[in-house]
Amino acid sequence: MIVYEGLKKDFLYSCERDSIAMEIEENILSKLGRRTPKAEFRAWENSLNYMYKVMNDEEIPSDAGVAIEYTIPQTSKRIDFMITGYDKEDEPGMVIVELKQWDSLREIKGSDAIVETYVGGGNHLVVHPSYQAWSYAQLIRDYNKEVQDRHIELSPCACLHNYIRHTKDPLDAEQYSDYLDEAPAYTKGQLDQLREFIKKSIKKGDKKEILYVVDRGKIRPSKSLQNCIGSMLKGNREFVMIDEQKVAYEEILRHSLQSQKDMKKRTIIVKGGPGTGKTVIAVNLLAELTQRDQVVQYVSKNSAPRQVYLKKLKGQMKKSSVDNMFKGSGAYTETGCNVVHTLLCDEAHRLNEKSGMFHNLGENQIKEIINATYCSVFFIDESQRVTMDDIGSVEEIEKWAKLEGSELHYLELESQFRCNGSDGYLAWLDDVLEIRKTANYDLEGIDYDIRVCDTPDEMRNLVIERNRFTNRSRVLAGYCWEWFKKEQNNTDYHDIKIGDFEMSWNLGNGEPFAVSETSINEAGCIHTSQGLEFDYVGVIIGDDIRYENGHVTTDFTKRAKTDQSLKGIKKLYKESPELARKRSEEIIKNTYRTLLSRGMKGCYIYCTDPGMTAYLKKRLECVKNETGNN
Repeated sequence: MIVYEGLKKDFLYSCERDSIAMEIEENILSKLGRRTPKAEFRAWENSLNYMYKVMNDEEIPSDAGVAIEYTIPQTSKRIDFMITGYDKEDEPGMVIVELKQWDSLREIKGSDAIVETYVGGGNHLVVHPSYQAWSYAQLIRDYNKEVQDRHIELSPCACLHNYIRHTKDPLDAEQYSDYLDEAPAYTKGQLDQLREFIKKSIKKGDKKEILYVVDRGKIRPSKSLQNCIGSMLKGNREFVMIDEQKVAYEEILRHSLQSQKDMKKRTIIVKGGPGTGKTVIAVNLLAELTQRDQVVQYVSKNSAPRQVYLKKLKGQMKKSSVDNMFKGSGAYTETGCNVVHTLLCDEAHRLNEKSGMFHNLGENQIKEIINATYCSVFFIDESQRVTMDDIGSVEEIEKWAKLEGSELHYLELESQFRCNGSDGYLAWLDDVLEIRKTANYDLEGIDYDIRVCDTPDEMRNLVIERNRFTNRSRVLAGYCWEWFKKEQNNTDYHDIKIGDFEMSWNLGNGEPFAVSETSINEAGCIHTSQGLEFDYVGVIIGDDIRYENGHVTTDFTKRAKTDQSLKGIKKLYKESPELARKRSEEIIKNTYRTLLSRGMKGCYIYCTDPGMTAYLKKRLECVKNETGNN
């Protein structure tokens, strides 16, 4: 989506009338439904007035396309400024300009593409502007089918128009040279050089044709971590990490290597919601640190991701090597102190106190993980705790890190990839489920295919159609139907029955639910889908959550008896009804929030409660793109 688009002459005219920033502000309000902070408005005025001077060159065609604030497909990131047209060979091209207000920065030695500068009211670690421009261009190349098919040449650069460059400037440090080659950085006094860079790609105008093609082009099926993990462990770069992801990766790498040198304990807490790239960062670190001769392991409470990785790595690595690299969270009850260099604990919110099938082993999984390693990394989203046994919280990790004498560090990730990269969708879910009040009452301006279906068959048919070519769509359900162990391998036994609709829970034999070709005929639950991602999901919301008397209410008595998530809730209810209601409501709502955010491109919902159906439909009345376009 483009916030502002026009021809070069239109852009110049708006700048001359001093209206360009106001036009963008109005478009953001109408297209994205949000108001613009004063600081952001002033930044546009400053940067765009500079770009007015750059573009005010007769050799840059007046009918070249100009776009401002273009949202990169599949992410929440926006490109500041783009110019489109044709080069001297009549080949289509697009110049990408990343605009910065910075007037200074500091080189961070030993970290790839990371600098420190004053942003957001203080000094922070951020990616080098050339890396940022290059990574944004790479994402468009990876995802946009029209860019690939039409061979549209992308030429990224950065413009730091307040920055005075000096000899041996930190901006030009040797460690950044590869990215500067890919995306040159222009600073104060280099207006002519930036013009020449633009004119190499834009000799003839396109009357916004290329903007139209790129903005409305088909999006290539996105990569999934489960399909790329083998290549990543061989050291291949499958995912371009952007902005906070790259900063987090480099910081964890630096702390881990430092712990390897000085033998001091370090604990890193990485907070991030669905789609922030937590698992991508963890697996990239697993590959990199392994290549650097560390003993490093990926840890998760949920076995579903580990089963998928084992399946994908079959034939590429010995099973014993995979088992040693991917561990369950209960594997460290008898492990000595500091026997592992780095432990990467994904889905840390799912950690338990005790380990073992009967929850009778060890003292505390968080303590045992920190004890077993020099560098412990916890990727956490507290809003995804979904069982009574989940103890993973920032406070709990802090407590044990201090008791173990481990130095604490904190990192935070923003939503980027899940649900078409939209923080808005996740905030909308929180508001809809009454987890917390947000400003996202509707989905105005959010490009995400979400529908509320009148029948479970309608929902299932949509998912089957989406799954036809990629095997990347699944049906998921709340745990309101019993799961009988004796029938777990019987495809003819249907656990979930709603009127004439019948479906089996995911079978216990064969391949993991996320990758099996036959899983489209089965329904997954929270335990087989958390930590994984799909293109589209269909979600059956059961009677454990309903809409009554103007509010979303939960009812733990409607959960299946075979579900262990709420084990102990009845006993707690007898002792403290209010605490039991509060705890069960958190678990049930978090469960559906997680299920409803597994799809990267869309989500189709069926509710057993008519009141919930009517409520969700009302909340979706403002969705413009109800039929989807992916």
